[in-house]
Amino acid sequence: MVETVNSVCDFLASRDWQSEVIVVDDGSIDATAQRVQAACETQPNLRLVAAQVNRGKGAAIRLGAGQARGDIIGFIDADDKTDIAGLDRVFTSLADGAHVVIGDRTLADTAIHIQRRFYREWGSLLFRRILRWWLGMGDFPDTQCGFKFYQAGVLRALYESACIDGYMFDVELLLLASRGGYRVDRIGVDWRDDPDSRFEPLSGSWRNLRELLRIRRLHG
Repeated sequence: MVETVNSVCDFLASRDWQSEVIVVDDGSIDATAQRVQAACETQPNLRLVAAQVNRGKGAAIRLGAGQARGDIIGFIDADDKTDIAGLDRVFTSLADGAHVVIGDRTLADTAIHIQRRFYREWGSLLFRRILRWWLGMGDFPDTQCGFKFYQAGVLRALYESACIDGYMFDVELLLLASRGGYRVDRIGVDWRDDPDSRFEPLSGSWRNLRELLRIRRLHG
């Protein structure tokens, strides 16, 4: 976690953008919040936002986005899977008129340095088919890459209709963006798998399917 924070802050310091880094602690019971708070003393643009209870990744992102002050709001995973240098391409797309820019590991210019385990690859293929069949989202073959950036006003408008607090919040936001006529650009990324991922294939997949069913019920 802190290693990711430091690499992000160091990269941002090398650019002339005005920026802030917000770490959302989703009600953890370990020492995450304390470690980040200590890092805030040496990183002037770093802030910690702590939730009282664990409500899920989507709720944590919503909480952090509500605290953000910039014109562009993005979120990345804390396990440093995606190279933060991809931000250069993000800002090129945003300057060209994109409303949303997302990392996409299926694109030809993506560099995968550590492959996912076979069952994760199989699950991803099945997941894409479900999105295409249930929600008509064939234009988004990789909704779960943890590297997404939004024009702040667009993200806040989407959140007015969004309801999902868990991992499928990405799907809901992209579905709403697509139906709202917003331009969503996909870019290749430098990515590596995290062999220490906490995702549970059976219980996690069942929870995600229930959230997808809820998205289909809420948004058609």
